[in-house]
Amino acid sequence: MNEMYNVDQTTHEKVGKTLEHIVVGARRVTLEEVLAVAERGAEVRLADQAAFRERIERGAHYLRTCLASGATVYGVNTGYGDACEVSVPPALVASLPLQLTRYHGCGMGEYLETDATLAVMVARLNSLAHGYSGVRWELLDTLMQLINQRVLPRIPAEGSVGASGDLTPLSYVAAALIGEREVSHRGQLRAASDVLAELGIAPLVLAPKEGLALMNGTAVMTGLACLAWRRADYLTRLACRLTALTTVALNGRAAHFDARLFEAKPHIGQGEAAAWIRADLSGRTDSSAQRVQDRYSVRCAPHVIGVARDALSWIRRDIENELNSANDNPLIDPDDECVLHGGNFYGGHIAFAMDALKVAVANLADLMDRQLALLVDDKFNHGLPRNLSGSTGERAAINHGFKAVQISASAWTAEALKLTMPASVFSRSTESHNQDKVSMGTIAARDCLRVLTLTEQVAAAHTLATVQAATLRLRDSALPMPPAVLTEFMKMSATHSAFVDEDRALEFDLRATADWIRAGAAPLYTDLASAQGQTGKYDG
Repeated sequence: MNEMYNVDQTTHEKVGKTLEHIVVGARRVTLEEVLAVAERGAEVRLADQAAFRERIERGAHYLRTCLASGATVYGVNTGYGDACEVSVPPALVASLPLQLTRYHGCGMGEYLETDATLAVMVARLNSLAHGYSGVRWELLDTLMQLINQRVLPRIPAEGSVGASGDLTPLSYVAAALIGEREVSHRGQLRAASDVLAELGIAPLVLAPKEGLALMNGTAVMTGLACLAWRRADYLTRLACRLTALTTVALNGRAAHFDARLFEAKPHIGQGEAAAWIRADLSGRTDSSAQRVQDRYSVRCAPHVIGVARDALSWIRRDIENELNSANDNPLIDPDDECVLHGGNFYGGHIAFAMDALKVAVANLADLMDRQLALLVDDKFNHGLPRNLSGSTGERAAINHGFKAVQISASAWTAEALKLTMPASVFSRSTESHNQDKVSMGTIAARDCLRVLTLTEQVAAAHTLATVQAATLRLRDSALPMPPAVLTEFMKMSATHSAFVDEDRALEFDLRATADWIRAGAAPLYTDLASAQGQTGKYDG
């Protein structure tokens, strides 16, 4: 991104210097702060307030007091799940956390990428730092060191039903802390024990409940949701830019984005999207427009994008509430000195948020795919060459421009739309009917990330096509140049894919552009004020 974040202990502000660290403990952590660690190299520090450390230590001490008094605490001196009625002999209580960690080492599927792994680790650290989990300070400190040294557990993505938390994938975080299984460090896959020894980090010997505290929570789905939110937010802003460029390319009407229309239907996100498109088309007149009304995929673009913009506001709220929650079981309250047996590990809010987000994002894919279809079709593109071919003269007969790109974009869109089936309604009874209603939050989050990837591919295709189409329109007509923000965007896009005057394989152009989009690298409007007069604050 073009702007970096500087974070103090109460808030975050965009300023012109790189964020070096975020503070965990005794404060709320923001979604942007998780992204700063996961995507931009920031480190983590534990809050240095004495009261924060004292609270953590009181929680661990109270748990030890409970055990010494002979109290029964689930998962500490009982079996797990359906085996909660099984008493664990005192001599084996210390061995129980290690057993939990080991038997959950059964994940499958692809492994989480670096940014996702870091987001998961920060989410888990922040939850444990609330002081309701009964863990020692040493655990928080060691997890912080792994994050800062980029000792990354190799976490399989599949195997969680989202309650009792993300048990299986988080077992790989617990395993790294105790020096078991494999980790990635400095680009190499190695035994965790070897990396810890090399870095001088002592492997943890898990205390009672610490295995359960690490694993029995929503950190995987929440970490993935943080990444998904950022990518979806960027796609909504990019869809506005591409709609403006499509309007130019189709010689369409800027009047469809008149502010008065959106004052009459005052959804905030819809008005925001319209304002960004309007800013990109600033100064454009409709005197040469071909139709009284453009087709829905152009005219109604703010109404489509606005749904996603408004959804992002409540989705952020729910992600950050989950991120800043104590979400394991049982909770250890060091203030009231009690053990609270409950179900905070249930990931229902993240599951619903990710199900909703993937629908909103897939609609962006559909919108961009429909705009692309108009651009390549000479029956609807108002005089542009068939399939946006840039070839002229005799060779025009054998050139096909963006024909195949449009077919591929349609395939990616169809797959994104297919994946909008909600995961949260597919609860399955598991673990001897103890976990008989589960959230499927992690599956929803993984689905959402896949929909985002497909939509970014559609956006890449649409970016190449709209730039090609606008270039052709401006080349072959007497229309004035579009505003500077659009011409600058066209120039930036051209660094990833040159004008297509002769057919060529566009795979690597598309891959480079999709990577550019996923990184959020193109400057786009960030708020309503930034769009005023086509100047102000931009963000990639």
